[in-house]
Amino acid sequence: MSQILKHLLLILGIFSSSLSLITAQQIAEEVNPPNHIKTIQLFGSEEFSGTPILKLGEPLHIRFDDINGDEVDYYYKITHYNFDWTPSVLYKNEYLNGFDDIRIVNYENSFNTLQMYSNYTLRIPNEDTKGLKVSGNYMIEIYDEDDEIVFSRKFIVYESTTSIKVYTKRSRNLKYIDTRQSVQFEINSPTEILKNPKRNLKTLVIQNNDLKNAITDLVPQFTIANSLVYKYDVESSFWGGNEYLFFDSKEVRSTTANIRSIDLQNIYHNYLYTDIVRANRIYTYYPDINGSFVVRNLRAENSNTEADYVWMHFSLECYEPLNGGEIHLYGNFNNYTTDASTRLTYDKENGVYTGKKLFKQGFNNYKYVLVKQDGTIDPGFISGNFDETENEYMIIPYYRAPGARYDRAIGKGIGNSRNITN
Repeated sequence: MSQILKHLLLILGIFSSSLSLITAQQIAEEVNPPNHIKTIQLFGSEEFSGTPILKLGEPLHIRFDDINGDEVDYYYKITHYNFDWTPSVLYKNEYLNGFDDIRIVNYENSFNTLQMYSNYTLRIPNEDTKGLKVSGNYMIEIYDEDDEIVFSRKFIVYESTTSIKVYTKRSRNLKYIDTRQSVQFEINSPTEILKNPKRNLKTLVIQNNDLKNAITDLVPQFTIANSLVYKYDVESSFWGGNEYLFFDSKEVRSTTANIRSIDLQNIYHNYLYTDIVRANRIYTYYPDINGSFVVRNLRAENSNTEADYVWMHFSLECYEPLNGGEIHLYGNFNNYTTDASTRLTYDKENGVYTGKKLFKQGFNNYKYVLVKQDGTIDPGFISGNFDETENEYMIIPYYRAPGARYDRAIGKGIGNSRNITN
């Protein structure tokens, strides 16, 4: 091989690696908030925390607290994305009616709380941002007065042009029949012909509002009349998990069925009863809200500004070898993020794993997960996986017609594993 050819191959290799790196960097990831930003809530018409899936024309609400309480100016920007969370080619005026990069003007300071904070609220549409014009994936980014991003959150806007039937099935693989749930569905498009759906139609399958664990690579297997049918087993299956644990701190000065003791220092501290490993026990049903949370103070007229912050203390009895992994709290209270604030440490004196985290008063779901050395999460290591577990599944189909410039979200289907069948 000549020296010139070697140089050309080297240059091509460097260019290819750089191109791959640039492409990877274009995939949008949410920015987690700093320690002083708490209780981020995004929701549509119904006030229920999680990743909002909004019908086109429905309002978007965002609410969060700054526990520094110094009335900082915050601004917001909205960006449209493709199905795979790469930036779409649409100009801002093609997807946004009005303007963004506007200051959030609605905020109130906390009232009658030990922990001072400022509660910020934003509603879209408003007098500056009139609304969103098209469906698809979006990101809202919150900036401070120095134009530095504070945090960002994803949300999805859909249009109702399809109807979707969703079924949950036990795994056909006998190895997983008691531990996994398969999601099967049909997409019907009565008003629009979906051309070349194996190439132009993509689907998002979400369990319990957790985008980080979604399935995105399914294509229709066959067609019956106007319906596209997805009857996968392994490819569309999720671990069944277990019902979430919970605590309710709506009355911060009293113990409850889950809170064994309280303590008042600078602010209130609540100590939960010690949890146990449920993976080696039989499944027991009790209602949960699938990992989400609700802010509430029993004695308040407005929980948004009158609910206090409480240090919740967790303890877990676990004798299973972690093999270098770490035990973390997990739930929608922080957008299913594992970090230093969710990690439990081993208390040798009492033989349990302990941790504490600051929560706003209310009803919270949580569970324990194992974060392995490679960073992957084992959701059933502590809680177990059961086919009977009640989970909610959501299907969002995306369609890009030939010649179109963006991915439309063309429907929403919901199913629940309480109706699981073989």
